[in-house]
Amino acid sequence: MQYINDLEEIIEINSYTKNPVGVNKVGKVFDEWLESLGFTTTLYKREEIGHHRYYTSKELKGEKKLLLLGHIDTVFPVGKFENFFQDDKWVYGPGVCDMKGGNLVFVEALRELQQQKIEIHNIDILLVSDEETGSDDSKHLTAELAKKYDYCFVYEAAGASLEVVTARKGVGTFFIDIIGKAAHAGNSYSEGHDANLEASYKLQELVKLTNLEKGTTVNVGKMEGGIGANTISPHAHLTFELRYKTTQEKERVLATIEEIVQREYVKGTSSTLSGGIQRDVMQTSAESLQLLKSIEDITGEKIPYEERGGVSDANIVSSCGVVTLDGFGPFGDGDHTVQERALKSSFISRIEMSRVLFKHFIENSDFKGE
Repeated sequence: MQYINDLEEIIEINSYTKNPVGVNKVGKVFDEWLESLGFTTTLYKREEIGHHRYYTSKELKGEKKLLLLGHIDTVFPVGKFENFFQDDKWVYGPGVCDMKGGNLVFVEALRELQQQKIEIHNIDILLVSDEETGSDDSKHLTAELAKKYDYCFVYEAAGASLEVVTARKGVGTFFIDIIGKAAHAGNSYSEGHDANLEASYKLQELVKLTNLEKGTTVNVGKMEGGIGANTISPHAHLTFELRYKTTQEKERVLATIEEIVQREYVKGTSSTLSGGIQRDVMQTSAESLQLLKSIEDITGEKIPYEERGGVSDANIVSSCGVVTLDGFGPFGDGDHTVQERALKSSFISRIEMSRVLFKHFIENSDFKGE
């Protein structure tokens, strides 16, 4: 299994999102691998993060197109967690499942096609460099490129039973800045306008927007404010996150957030809202379920699927109307921790599934039956 050695090579290069030198070093390895398979590399150069990399195969006009999507950044700074090791069942290291290992799945499947002398066409690849910090830069590029494609496979980790992912919650991060008026808490208490008190009212109203039955959560994860115990607070700041499963819930919560921000609970305070939706919801659709059924017909296997609360760049592509499935990588756990690992046997099954699907797509220009 040469790909395990390839995995070791890229795992031991630190590719923390804020380490563009390391991210680009990993990217260059993928350039070499994919260019040897006939892909053409286009770099979208950045300075503070690594370059985004777009690999295109030969295009046959009038046929459907498939995008393979991944990221090459990881979450640990230099010196924190960088080693690769393995035992009989597992490989360990930063990115073995999230998601250098996933990227290697499609690389190895494409290699096997080349060995079978199958010319790769109408399959392209996008590897971004800032997914782990919210894709704030790359999401615009991903959305623009997605318009060219009919289908997208995302190579984030599979579920424990090798589930693919048909839905992910949408997520947004927001900030409320509150301005009050300082006053001496002993001598001039009534002259102050307490921004901290205003923040406390707003926090309670925001949390009330949570509806667990509908999968909606609002979490005020950080609050700051005030000067000291003897001063009425002249300013406060709330940082909160919204996650949701449906567009209807998003619209409900966003409208109510605006009302909460504009409402003056403490006389004399004023508030402003910033931030917004980072990745919109990816919902299970009739089209994605039909694609999944076609995959089962092509592979001859039952493919379980699941919906996840976490987000990925699949959210972005799906929001553009592209039929998208996620979770094509190997099964792993412990991602974003120093216990990250991936199951060796899942690489074998995922590589084979991808090889079969790519071959069918190339020969039939679709995932429908012959």
